[in-house]
Amino acid sequence: MHKSFAALPENIVIFDGVCNLCEFLVNFIFEHDTAGHFSFTPAQSPLGASLLKHFGINTSRLDTVVLVRGDRAFTRSAAAIEIASRLDMPWNLLTVFQAVPELLRDVMYDLIAQNRYQLFGKKEQCMLPSDELRRRFLEQLSG
Repeated sequence: MHKSFAALPENIVIFDGVCNLCEFLVNFIFEHDTAGHFSFTPAQSPLGASLLKHFGINTSRLDTVVLVRGDRAFTRSAAAIEIASRLDMPWNLLTVFQAVPELLRDVMYDLIAQNRYQLFGKKEQCMLPSDELRRRFLEQLSG
């Protein structure tokens, strides 16, 4: 891991800050992560963009949630399962989907991801989290 990233929390969720579905998922993770495992940063933030670049993830068309854990980055269904594994009961039981071959999981994930703006809408600017959720963000958001 790059030395400037060494002081970062263990589990960082990078998300599309203008996507309504992504905002819903960030709020969902926050509400069902009472142990506080996850921190958040939008892909549009300097930190989010820097982490994506570090891991070689295309920043021009981010269509996946990304989980950065130490020196690894998880994307697509693998990220979703890794995130679920640290959520409160019963949500951590979603890890049963590991039994489904990753190729099949990712086909479903990609279908939703590619149509997320049409299905769930898009914002003109990054989400504005509640004060409680904002404490879990690694950078302050700006429009």
